[in-house]
Amino acid sequence: MSTRILPAVGDADDVRSLTTLIGQLPDVEPLAPVTDSTQLVDTLSRLAAESLDELPEVVVVHERIGPVPALELVREVALRFPAAGVILVTSDASPGLFQAAMDYGARGLVALPLSYEELASRVQAVAQWSAGVRRHLGAGSDPVGGAGGTVVTVSGAKGGVGATLTAVQLALAAQTSGRATALVDMDLQTGDVASYLDVQFRRSVVDLAAIHDISPRVLADAVFRHDSGLALLLAPAEGERGEEVTDRAARHIVSALRSRYEVVVIDCGAQLGGAGAAAVEMADRALLVTTPDVIAVRGAKRAVRMWDRLQIRKAEETTVVVNRHTRSTEIQPPLIARITGTAVAATTVPAHFKELQGVVDAGRVHELEAKSSVKQAMWALAGELGLVRAPESGGHRGGRLRGDRGAVSFRRRRDGTG
Repeated sequence: MSTRILPAVGDADDVRSLTTLIGQLPDVEPLAPVTDSTQLVDTLSRLAAESLDELPEVVVVHERIGPVPALELVREVALRFPAAGVILVTSDASPGLFQAAMDYGARGLVALPLSYEELASRVQAVAQWSAGVRRHLGAGSDPVGGAGGTVVTVSGAKGGVGATLTAVQLALAAQTSGRATALVDMDLQTGDVASYLDVQFRRSVVDLAAIHDISPRVLADAVFRHDSGLALLLAPAEGERGEEVTDRAARHIVSALRSRYEVVVIDCGAQLGGAGAAAVEMADRALLVTTPDVIAVRGAKRAVRMWDRLQIRKAEETTVVVNRHTRSTEIQPPLIARITGTAVAATTVPAHFKELQGVVDAGRVHELEAKSSVKQAMWALAGELGLVRAPESGGHRGGRLRGDRGAVSFRRRRDGTG
């Protein structure tokens, strides 16, 4: 049986030299090389979604890959796709880097300039290791076991458009449907998730910032278990401490959460920092919440363009959610889609402020009544995004999520009706 090898190399010359050498190895099937970290993770996610058996046995990561640093990329691949063995190609073959590479999850290291014998030996050893892992996991394993949980980020086109409320309700919908769900407040300076859910807390996301190997126990100590069942990882009470959460720390935190929860919803706020940018880049779905007014839509357009310039997220990979929608407004979802160049969620959230005021003021957003048209729309959005688990019987016809006392319509769309 041939060994499938996926090279991840940024430089064109390095691509040619590495793929040429891989092609000379016996019993290998070279896959088309990927040229950046995002493409690598996307490719592996797509293959894992098909089947565990579709993942390559060996992933070769060159030290000059980008934009994510090579060691960070090794860690993410090792965490999300444990059945694929990673080999790091580097010009630094020192014992220190070798130990670091192993700590980050690499199964081997090959020094530059490349040697046929060394590469062949490493590939053979890693392929055997990968085969053993797959036998242990079983050929029929759920592909989610390889790719990890679903990560959704929720950002605001500007402040006050409802990003936090959207994030909270999406997480509640996923949790209520029976999926283990974490809600993360990555709006590090001004996050309000704790206020919306009336939570008094000691631990925050900052407590994980300096930890390079986030074990399940460490993660469990940092999260707050809410009455709703949600696992909350909250922004620090002292906003200035948010600077301690770097983009590197955010990657570690998101990867650890993805490996432990079926759904991870991250409130990124309206101001983009390094941690939020890392979360948006890693997300399976990136939502951008806007209201149907000129100022907010302009903000959405600016955000989308900035994400594209910074190579965080392409416009077509972003989904805009229209909050406070009415049929009478001049700015409708199709126009927003044309202005921003994004997809727009089919589900819109109606502008029914009175339904929210009491629970928001009391910090009890999780007690929003099931008959609320705002809640129904946001939970319908969760269904549209695939975040909820379908009931065991009856499908969507009954429109009822397990554990919810009222009916939740999954058919509400742009009419914004209650």
